[in-house]
Amino acid sequence: MIRELDSVVLTVDLPEHRLQKGDVGTVVLVHGERGYEVEFVALDGATVAVVSLGAGQVRPIAPGEIPHARPVAAA
Repeated sequence: MIRELDSVVLTVDLPEHRLQKGDVGTVVLVHGERGYEVEFVALDGATVAVVSLGAGQVRPIAPGEIPHARPVAAA
């Protein structure tokens, strides 16, 4: 079960928000069973996007996973 303030992994590319499958975000609001409001931030703390996502567009972080750094495309 995904809850507010959980870290989640994006399961789809969202180029309109400069996000890629595998990006890690933080759940800031749960929309019941329908989905989540998720904030994605750069490693310097700058917000890249806050996006409403369906339950199938994110997943919990799995044991043994490691984050990966990448540059974010210009807006």
